[in-house]
Amino acid sequence: MYRYDQYDQQIVKERVAQFRDQVRRRLSDELTEDEFRPLRLQNGLYLQRHAYMHRIAVPYGLLSAHQLRMLARIAREHDRGYGHFTTRQNIQFNWIQLEQTPDILEKLASVEMHAIQTSGNCIRNITSDEFCGVAPDELIDPRPFAEIMREWSTFHPEFAYLPRKFKIAFNAATEDRVATAMHDIGMNVIRNAEGELGFRVLVGGGLGRTPILGSVIRDFLPWRHMLTYTEAIMRVYNQYGRRDNIYKARVKILVKALGAEEFARQVEAEWLDLKDSESTLTDAELQRVTSFFAPPAYAKLAGDEPRVEQWKTDSKPFANWLKRNVRPHKVPGYAIVVLSLKKTGVPPGDVTAAQMDFIADLADRYSSGELRATHEQNLVLADVRQSDLLEVWQEAKAHGLATPNIGLLTDIVCCPGGDFCALANAKSIPIAEAIAERFDNLDFQHDIGEIDLNISGCINACGHHHIGNIGVLGVDKDGAEWYQVSIGGAQGNESSIGKIIGPSFSAHQMPEVIERVLKVYVECRHEDERFIETARRIGIAPFKERVYATPIKTRLPAGEDAYA
Repeated sequence: MYRYDQYDQQIVKERVAQFRDQVRRRLSDELTEDEFRPLRLQNGLYLQRHAYMHRIAVPYGLLSAHQLRMLARIAREHDRGYGHFTTRQNIQFNWIQLEQTPDILEKLASVEMHAIQTSGNCIRNITSDEFCGVAPDELIDPRPFAEIMREWSTFHPEFAYLPRKFKIAFNAATEDRVATAMHDIGMNVIRNAEGELGFRVLVGGGLGRTPILGSVIRDFLPWRHMLTYTEAIMRVYNQYGRRDNIYKARVKILVKALGAEEFARQVEAEWLDLKDSESTLTDAELQRVTSFFAPPAYAKLAGDEPRVEQWKTDSKPFANWLKRNVRPHKVPGYAIVVLSLKKTGVPPGDVTAAQMDFIADLADRYSSGELRATHEQNLVLADVRQSDLLEVWQEAKAHGLATPNIGLLTDIVCCPGGDFCALANAKSIPIAEAIAERFDNLDFQHDIGEIDLNISGCINACGHHHIGNIGVLGVDKDGAEWYQVSIGGAQGNESSIGKIIGPSFSAHQMPEVIERVLKVYVECRHEDERFIETARRIGIAPFKERVYATPIKTRLPAGEDAYA
């Protein structure tokens, strides 16, 4: 993984000292909250309902075991013993005291981490495929490009005050596991007819109040021009993006207003003055960064571990875990393991300090000392020998990290919602817990197959509800918390935005609503047809008809029964 050089370390060290003085001045009232707000946001610090939330950058989701142990230490010493992995592959702590934040940044700097540009109107954390470098369907490892983009965009003076936040994602695999269509810029690595390496560039994707799929503005961009072309995009957006209305300030609104063709024309015109500038990438620079992502010293194994089949026969729980949580690896004899952070009864994405230390130990013993965070709020051990799979499963299971539900109903993507976030209209975590508890039957989940269920506590869509096969959005209804349901969203190669099925529901109705939706799917599906395929074939009408056909009996907190 990338290692800081003296310049990186000096920049981060100076940022810590700078913020320590800013915090001191805030605590002594030399700075008002309004004056302090942009300063703390530049360091990933949000003021939420009960405390400060500190968001830590995890570039393209890659962590070392050493770094994860430091995050565990921060959880113990500065939070309430846990952290929360987000849909941007970052981690955040929700119970932070302001006076302790400089110490947190200093500890992060000691392990080559920071919280820079995890908030504010700037280029945010660069994301990528959690299986980078090990996926069999990958054209190349895109992490060197993601790292180059991170280095270029960090503290870029021209883009420190954009109209709104800006998100960039890289994909180099046949299967898009990054949701590139939902990003402000989606970079898809391809080769042209001549075999040259480059990018298919999408711009203008995003969720939130106005969900839009990104548009292709260039079918092929030579890799050398990645930064210059991105700079051209940013300049057009920075100049013409709206600053008078926060709800219309994202680049997706500009692309929609101009049209993708006109936006592309303006970018190309801007690019003419940039394409052969000093930001043009060289072979030497690409090789320099690529050297940090050299593969580990893999053992030369004959092929698949023969004992795995016997272990599957001996243990159905292991077989279920192998089917859902283990992925093929491009190196013979190895496997990719996904550790589930979605055990029933635990908020999705939450991980305790003890679990972090345990996962760091697993990474050291079984996966070359590295792990990855996914945008679906799980963690990955990318380089596990197949001969170690049984031991990894047994150890992970003992620590609550082996629920065999990856890609299934209870692998719920969920933002912190109204329990923490000051922007939320409604709580998300209790809804996720109620649904997970209602369907906490692995045989049932395996039978109905792959379903993405995403929950957001407000229209900002941090839970990516728009691209959930089933999406749940918290809304405010006369001061009460209600939930809107959408059907048909999807990420990946066939991305789509879900459609709202009708009026919203109370919190206590939600498990029954989901059950009715699933019954329609079970009744209507063809053999081996996934939920999203059935939903696209039959449309939302059958789901809507079933959900609203009869009143839903709700269980109220006091134990009374009532009908909505």
